[in-house]
Amino acid sequence: MAFNTFFPFGFFQAVLTEKNLRPIIIPIMETIWIIGAGHFGRLAANRLSGRKKARSLVVVDPVAKNLEDFQAIGKITTVLGDGVAFLDEHLKPGAKVDWVIPSLPLHLGWEWCRRRLGPSHLVPLPAARQEVLSLVPNPMEGTGNDLYASFADFICPDNCSEPSEYCTVTGLPRRQNLYEVLEKLQIPGFRSLVLQSQQLCPGIGGVTPDQLFSLLADIKAAPGKLLISTACRCHGVITPSLYVICGPSDKGERT
Repeated sequence: MAFNTFFPFGFFQAVLTEKNLRPIIIPIMETIWIIGAGHFGRLAANRLSGRKKARSLVVVDPVAKNLEDFQAIGKITTVLGDGVAFLDEHLKPGAKVDWVIPSLPLHLGWEWCRRRLGPSHLVPLPAARQEVLSLVPNPMEGTGNDLYASFADFICPDNCSEPSEYCTVTGLPRRQNLYEVLEKLQIPGFRSLVLQSQQLCPGIGGVTPDQLFSLLADIKAAPGKLLISTACRCHGVITPSLYVICGPSDKGERT
């Protein structure tokens, strides 16, 4: 007989047998995919591998040299390849992964949804960029189709614990969470969908497969104009988009 239980360092499985009525504590392995092996990918790998929890880390990057540093960290699987393509190929319902950490300079959630739906069915809508930029705090245009927003007008420490009550740099009270601000964005004709990044350890945020599939389902709920965002309490990326059911021939939606 087996049951799950919680200990200070995470979830474990306690196994009882007829011959041994004492529970045998077996760590439940948590699997995390780190997409991108740059500065924040290395921070994520170092911090998550050093914590007292059974974890399997997979780091994906298209540049072999970027992956060399991870050999010294410990038991980490490295994958040489494009991060979006990896997520598209391997993230299926029931996939053995608990967290996905975006650590690359693009909007991973949006790119994954576009791959799943087909590139002619989810398209960027650059005409909405200026209106979005006028509505968010400290706006910044990114490369490609992505826009950025932040409550900070300074460079945040990369080990911020993101407390709900106050900013760790200014000490001022936190009045709003950015993911809630983005959810409430109102531009006529647009629906706003937000993927909330959750903190796994100081400075490191990720999303679950369930969140990604929920975002995909929300996009598919109705064709039309969308503001698709990924955000934590302080920072976020927004991609104005158009979802169309009918479009030029491509590989189309996949399960």
